[in-house]
Amino acid sequence: MDNQIVKAIAQQIHRQFPELAGEQPSVRAQANAKSAGGATYLLTFKGRPASSGPSLARTVRVVADARGKVLKVTTSR
Repeated sequence: MDNQIVKAIAQQIHRQFPELAGEQPSVRAQANAKSAGGATYLLTFKGRPASSGPSLARTVRVVADARGKVLKVTTSR
């Protein structure tokens, strides 16, 4: 996946989940997964809220096609 596309997806996710700002995703091609835009990729963001006190780590998984269209976003709490 092109770095420009990864950066564009990351900006979109950082707007939606500000606690993940500055976190870079790990990118993996998904096996046997095809969309209208070609192959699909799984981007995984991991981070912690900046608040004081005990906090849970948040994981956001994004499925996107090769053109950068976000197909699905899931998150843990």
